[in-house]
Amino acid sequence: MLQEFENYLRQEKRYSAHTCLAYMQDLQQFSVYANCSTLADWQEQNSAIIRGWMVAMLENGMSKRSVNRKLAALRTFFKWLRKEGKLNENPMTRIQGPKGEKRLPIFVKEAELDVQKLNALFPTDFEGLRNQLIIELFYQTGMRLTELIELKEAAINSQHIKVLGKRNKERLIPISTELYQKINHYRSAKSALGLTHPNLLLRPNGKALYPQLVYRMVKVVIGTLSGVEKRSPHVLRHTFATHMLNNGAGLETLKDLLGHANLSATQVYTHNSFAQLRKAYGSAHPRAVKS
Repeated sequence: MLQEFENYLRQEKRYSAHTCLAYMQDLQQFSVYANCSTLADWQEQNSAIIRGWMVAMLENGMSKRSVNRKLAALRTFFKWLRKEGKLNENPMTRIQGPKGEKRLPIFVKEAELDVQKLNALFPTDFEGLRNQLIIELFYQTGMRLTELIELKEAAINSQHIKVLGKRNKERLIPISTELYQKINHYRSAKSALGLTHPNLLLRPNGKALYPQLVYRMVKVVIGTLSGVEKRSPHVLRHTFATHMLNNGAGLETLKDLLGHANLSATQVYTHNSFAQLRKAYGSAHPRAVKS
């Protein structure tokens, strides 16, 4: 039954492999807690049992954000059971997740991503060119880790990159002449090694990248350039979004560039941008300067 649900997530909902894996792990954890091994066991679940699981996770020190993610997996699963006619009543209708504090996105300062600083970090061999290009692609396009790993050679031209996002939704991201030149410089090094994989970014053995390889490299680079506590590819996505807003981009434009399904997901970046506006106001307005 869980395999059927996973197929539904992949084929009908078009969730990413990462999301599917997370959802299945969450369901396995609940099934252990509630002793669910058959459809009849799942049909016996109720809101009291689910609340008990939620409380147990919180008491064990799990963050509210992680608990809400697990509840989302459970909510999707029970909704699917109802859709398939395998459940008379959805026990999640009475469940509300814990309210957590909204965390502002962490981002790297513009000065810390200076071109000269980046150039000094990377050697000029194949892996050095590739790693610098990875940083530039994250920062200049705001793409997600999975999107970058799966980026195809054929999806790139001198004007834009075609990105395949969540649920297989395509979007076009404009690129600068400078970034296109970096891509072509890397392509020359790739061609010299005789690498012909359709993915743009590869390992020296010609195989595709994997998430941990990219994550480790980005963590080291951000740690070298900046003092921010969190260091991950997603921080560079946050950095792209924050710098875009700080320099005049509109929310609707940013929403399309990031591939967000709705504007509410993009609005979180306005908090960081407001801090920038407040700083500019404080240094420029006559009354603000005097006070």
